[in-house]
Amino acid sequence: MTIRVFLADDQDLVRDGLAMIVSAQDDLVVVGEADDGARAVVEAGRTSPDVVLMDIRMPVLDGVSAAERILSYPKPPRVLMLTTYDVDEYAYAALRAGASGFLLKSARGEEVVQAIRSVHRGDAVIAPQFTRRLLSQIELPGPPRVPPELRQLTDREREVMVHVARGATNAEIASRLFLSEATVKTHVGRILSKLGLRDRVHIVVLAYEAGLVDRRR
Repeated sequence: MTIRVFLADDQDLVRDGLAMIVSAQDDLVVVGEADDGARAVVEAGRTSPDVVLMDIRMPVLDGVSAAERILSYPKPPRVLMLTTYDVDEYAYAALRAGASGFLLKSARGEEVVQAIRSVHRGDAVIAPQFTRRLLSQIELPGPPRVPPELRQLTDREREVMVHVARGATNAEIASRLFLSEATVKTHVGRILSKLGLRDRVHIVVLAYEAGLVDRRR
């Protein structure tokens, strides 16, 4: 199956480089490009990509707002944000908007194509430890937001959710809770389904927002 990719970046050199990387893969194809956020919203709707690579800092309409609009489509693509910095002031807003993670523009070509494939599968491309560092440097506004859906989780699922939010891998969670990795993977899948989340990144975001994990630890 060919993965349809849309590129949104205001720098021609960056878009050209990404296009070369993507087009060199047998399972990836570039279906469109845009040099500002507003155009990205329109063209992504027209071309129906599977994955959008979106620069966080875009003219006309910023990348976060553009991503939010694209993700509101009836059948939205996965959105992977591009940033120059390992901790970007807009990155948390992008994750809250529904992006599946973010990628440094300095990433190697192989990292780019693997990230595209990962988000297309429904995975996240940010290690939970990296997300924790991001959240630790950004003030979360207001009191903890505790969604009622959390009541649907079993005690074990909440326990697994906290470990995910603290950056543990499935193998590490399995070891700590004396479970098999397959069982942990099942619990993670149920957490995503019950809470209507896209991937592990959003488990981390929600856990911090709900106050299940102390950001300072």
